[in-house]
Amino acid sequence: MYFGDHLPPHFHVEYGEYKALININTLSLFEGFLPGRALGLIVEWAQINQKELLELWQRAINNEELYKLKPLV
Repeated sequence: MYFGDHLPPHFHVEYGEYKALININTLSLFEGFLPGRALGLIVEWAQINQKELLELWQRAINNEELYKLKPLV
């Protein structure tokens, strides 16, 4: 996430040479490309952390300190 980023609420993903944006509300890819397996893992992680991702989005919009979320194990 980036401070002062544009709507919709989203997070940025980088996987090797690929870059994408994932909508936090719908958990869908809305810009870029990820291979199927990588996208599936990202969506699984985002489902687990959706509430925290929305909280982090609000914190970023308010220029508040962000924190890291646990990776998918």
